[in-house]
Amino acid sequence: MNKIILSADSTCDLDAELVERYAVNLLPLQVNLGGKVYKDGVDITPDLIYETYQKERILPKTSATNPAEYMEYFKKWTDEGYEVIHLSLGSGLSSTYRNACLAAEELGNVYVIDSGNLSTGMGLLVIETAERIASGIDAAQIKEEITELKSHVHASFVIDNLTYLYEGGRCSALAAIGANLLNIKPCIEVDNTDGKMNVGKKYRGSLGKVLKRYTLEKLGSYENLNLNRVFITHSGTDSENIEMIKQLIEENYNFKEILITRAGCTISSHCGPNTVGVLFMTK
Repeated sequence: MNKIILSADSTCDLDAELVERYAVNLLPLQVNLGGKVYKDGVDITPDLIYETYQKERILPKTSATNPAEYMEYFKKWTDEGYEVIHLSLGSGLSSTYRNACLAAEELGNVYVIDSGNLSTGMGLLVIETAERIASGIDAAQIKEEITELKSHVHASFVIDNLTYLYEGGRCSALAAIGANLLNIKPCIEVDNTDGKMNVGKKYRGSLGKVLKRYTLEKLGSYENLNLNRVFITHSGTDSENIEMIKQLIEENYNFKEILITRAGCTISSHCGPNTVGVLFMTK
């Protein structure tokens, strides 16, 4: 039996402790900010993105890893006789999945999974993959099982302010001004077939009150929650809000783990600070 290497695009937003716990190899996406190219999570942080936006009113652009780069990345393992399972950013958001597949076809022994998601929605599937590797399931079967699990991942975020979405060309000036003036905080829902982001419910009120309603409504929408773990993922926000959400979840649900992570550059540059999501799976 070949040893299996677990790999994922950096957009899965798992923190260093989880990356180590589950032996995940991260491939950083490239982030272009002000003409300089950075590696996501390596030499650029969301706080640098916010700082640059405040000073220069520019936001970064992310670029997908190309097939040749994936080839070089995977080859160091396949040359040693390992199999590789790689989870990519949702195919509706980036060409990373297609590019990784091209490299996999060339090399063999590489199993690429379209996560159909982003951030810790993707991270949930990375952890599910790690658990299957640890239990000795073969790579082809893992790919099949994880692909089927995509529809069980529920990822969404509440956005405090539409400025970043507007500046990034993702909503009109009128919509941004109207929402900000009326204190509307939209819920962005991730389509778990391909990772595209859609506007869901539009909440109104202070961020703390909105996050309380959002958390209870989202988790309360399903009777078949997978109680192994839930993520609270944020792009930099008041710790009181995070603690409030954690307490709400503890009081109402029996999750084995409540994991709190900071969103990486992709979510942060699209949605801006004070974006908060509760991400979980159903059975």
